[in-house]
Amino acid sequence: MRIREHIPRGVRTGLRRTVVVALLALVAFMGGVATTALWPVQTQTRYFTADVSVEPRLDSTVQLPTVVGDVILTFDGLLPAPGLTAQVQVRDEVTDLLRTGRLNSADLQPHPDELRAAIDSGVAEVAWKFAAGAMGTTLLALLAYAVARPRHAGHVVLISGLATALALAGPGAAAYLTYRTANVTEFRATSLLSLVQTNRGILDDLSRKADQGAIYVTNLLALSDAVRQEFNPDAETAPAAARFLLVSDIHGLNQYPLMRAIIATEGIDAVIDTGDLINFGEPAEGDLTDIYSGIESLGVPYIFVSGNHDALSLTDDAMLRRMARVPGVLLVEPTAGTFQRIDVNGVSISGFNDHRYFNQRDEDFADQQVKAARAFTEATAGSPPTDLVLTHEPYAANRVRATLVTINGHMHVQALNNEHIQLGSFTGGGLVNQFRIPPLTDEAREAAKEDPATAGELVGHPYSFDILTVGQDCSVTSLTRYNYRNLVSGRPQFDDISIINGRTLQASTPLDRTCGRDLGVQVSDLAQAQPVTP
Repeated sequence: MRIREHIPRGVRTGLRRTVVVALLALVAFMGGVATTALWPVQTQTRYFTADVSVEPRLDSTVQLPTVVGDVILTFDGLLPAPGLTAQVQVRDEVTDLLRTGRLNSADLQPHPDELRAAIDSGVAEVAWKFAAGAMGTTLLALLAYAVARPRHAGHVVLISGLATALALAGPGAAAYLTYRTANVTEFRATSLLSLVQTNRGILDDLSRKADQGAIYVTNLLALSDAVRQEFNPDAETAPAAARFLLVSDIHGLNQYPLMRAIIATEGIDAVIDTGDLINFGEPAEGDLTDIYSGIESLGVPYIFVSGNHDALSLTDDAMLRRMARVPGVLLVEPTAGTFQRIDVNGVSISGFNDHRYFNQRDEDFADQQVKAARAFTEATAGSPPTDLVLTHEPYAANRVRATLVTINGHMHVQALNNEHIQLGSFTGGGLVNQFRIPPLTDEAREAAKEDPATAGELVGHPYSFDILTVGQDCSVTSLTRYNYRNLVSGRPQFDDISIINGRTLQASTPLDRTCGRDLGVQVSDLAQAQPVTP
């Protein structure tokens, strides 16, 4: 009571009304959300229909859940916008295709103008339904309060109007400024829908084999592909100067046949491997598993920095010398303190090896990474930063600078931190880091929903790889991130694919430069420094 007495009455009244306005604005917002959930907005194209509603989350995402996977679009705007969800269904009109006996992706994919018209009309209707729900909710609150306190009706009208305006203006402005094609930062497809990203021909394959059951899967895949092209057009149309397959932490498991298939399918110009190719620091391990012949079979440059499992001591360079004899392998630090610049189609690459080694103990690993990063930075101070800088461990990668991005592995988990790309493990960490799940009983398998075909699968970290695309202006166009499973059983299946907009990654945009496949591959000396000491 004493504190209240010292606060002027006008201030107390103002604070009380501010709290009331804020609460009413929240009530109005939830009323708008509830309205779009109870009465979703329906928008449609010739063969698809979608029920769109506003979600009570400020994550600037649009989600399209389907029975075969989800499409998730993430936007980066000035303000966090309310999330949108669209439940996609196939319209009855699709049966016209069955009657005519024709079913192909060209018929199923919405025309860009048709898709934009459906999006525009859906957004407009969502906006006015949300507004109606917000105003209706505050009106009910106004009536309830007016009945209880009729003498304050005038103040209630003013406060309710202000709260409604805030509830509409805030989310409305955020949605208007955020949900634009130019603001898309990531397109993500999960489960079966992700197959579209790696095999565009799947639409035609399904078309030729379609029956009454497959028709719905085919339609949903076609819609996913059309939405992806609408919201990430640069990844589809911009000519690529270079495409890099990014892998790391193979740990002795020879999966180069799979890598060859990726290179051929995706038009890869070079492979970048950020280390831990083997497990125990002995080059003979790679001979036992035919890793070196697998690398040679790829037919593209293989750019390599060593990891903490690729040596037995700080001065051990046996693995680097063995890799130097493999045709196609290019080393950014072939000997300690000697750095090379590798240009692939005009994209410049440098980096430094991990100075940790297998079974190293009782060391300040963080300090060691700082020293390695400092040695590289000091040695290359007289040269412009390269577009890509590679190393094995993130602690060192975060302490060097690149024109576009730095790339590291080591953690076996994909991550992004501004212009720093962390790779996962191409082989899930290899057999040494895997463990076998015993086959379950029939009852336990049914309860766990285990696939009998993969019972006893070797499991560990997720298998993953990235594809980095650089455009002809030497800037990053996109980063496509793949996660998959069932590798060891020989039946790799993609689980999740994300396409990251390149403009959100690179440290800066190169000026007055041109990259292209006619420039080829060049290797030159970058700098020389004193070897790092413990």
